[in-house]
Amino acid sequence: MSYSVGQVAGFAGVTVRTLHHYDEIGLLVPGERTHAGHRRYGDADLDRLQQILFYRELGFSLEEVADLLDDPDADPRAHLRRQHELLTARIERLQKMAAAVEHAMEARKMGINLTPEEKFEVFGDKDPEAHAEEAERRWGGTEQYAESQRRAARYTKDDWKRMQAQVASWGERYVALMAEGEPPSGERAMDMAEEHRQHITEWFYACSYEFHRGLGEMYVSDERFKEFYESMRPGLAEHLRDAITANAARRT
Repeated sequence: MSYSVGQVAGFAGVTVRTLHHYDEIGLLVPGERTHAGHRRYGDADLDRLQQILFYRELGFSLEEVADLLDDPDADPRAHLRRQHELLTARIERLQKMAAAVEHAMEARKMGINLTPEEKFEVFGDKDPEAHAEEAERRWGGTEQYAESQRRAARYTKDDWKRMQAQVASWGERYVALMAEGEPPSGERAMDMAEEHRQHITEWFYACSYEFHRGLGEMYVSDERFKEFYESMRPGLAEHLRDAITANAARRT
């Protein structure tokens, strides 16, 4: 059984012009021709076309494909082995590429556009995205969340390092304040709570006093956020929550 050039083009997903070109350069010469000179392709021709398209998909030039297929020392099993090796290598490359793309997508989604090396340099062994899912669940549809994502997506490694330095400085001073027995309603504690609110406004979104109070409650009620502040000093999450509440009350 043989097939016309149009039928083969439909089977293989190539153009008739491509098949004509393959014939002209001797890469795929149809096994038959009609009395009128029309090309007719048999099963062996289709097998060869399949081989050609496979190698072309892998990036081989037409000349290289011709050399591979016309190698007198190669048999069909040799082609299959070669194809298996090439496919395996390509799959490994594609898997690595897919992993890299997934990482980039996740980083962009979370607003942390850093390489793994830069993340480690900035955050150490802390996961900067540990609270991202919870934050998105709580505020994903809010203007504040959208603004924080827009801003964070533009930050460089140096921006994140500067932000981390501010957080570290604030944490050290808050721990010292608690060690000295400052109550949450004390002036110094409320000033530190105000600094906390302004830090959020500077780096992420305009944080109102009402919104800040909501954050304070979350720092206590959600274990993932509470752990961050408790790692600075036990009881700091509750102390900060109360300082945030007192600060909001004196300013509103």
